[in-house]
Parts: sequence; structure tokens; C-alpha cells
Amino acid sequence: MEEVWSRGEATVRTVMDALNKRARKPRAYTTYMTIMARLYTKGVLDRRREGQTDIYAPILDRDEFMALRAGAEVEGLVAEYGEVALSHFARQVASLDPARRRALQRLARKQ
Repeated sequence: MEEVWSRGEATVRTVMDALNKRARKPRAYTTYMTIMARLYTKGVLDRRREGQTDIYAPILDRDEFMALRAGAEVEGLVAEYGEVALSHFARQVASLDPARRRALQRLARKQ
């Protein structure tokens, strides 16, 4: 996502080349193609075809994407661990400094 956000739009090959330059272990084209196709299916990326090339663009900005991912992770933890996960969240919130806790409470009310 970072690569697509930074470029505004990108092909699978562009993303693969950029990420593989920085990777310890380069990944295959088909790996990137599968991930980007899944992000398209999930409504995170848009896709248009030019000739035989798919060009992807972000639908969500970074903050929207992070909110979506965080929500999915929390839902998954609560679904799997129930009360145990909720008690851990409550302890984490209780351990925050008061200003940070108030800021999070304001954010939660906006959702």
C-alpha cells in the first residue's frame, strides 16, 4: 500500500520492482499480483486495464486503511478470545496517561 500511495497509481511490476529492491528475499511477480488483486476485491485498491496491464490506485487513504485494518484485527481478537481480549484492551487503556486516554475516548465517540 505504501508504494501505491506514494505513486498515486502503480502496476504490479512497479510495486514488485520497488519492494524487491529493499527486500532480503525477493518475491515472485505472482505473489504481488495475488495480493494486489485481493486488495482490489476487498475495495482497498481500484483497478483499470491499459492494454494487457492492470494499473492500481488506492481507494482509501492511509488513515482510512489503518482504521479498517485496526477494526478487523480487533474484531478478530474479540471473536477468537472474547472477554480475555477485552480485558487486555481495558488494561492497556487504563495504563495510558490521562491525556492520551481522553484523546482515545474522543476518537471512539466519533466512530
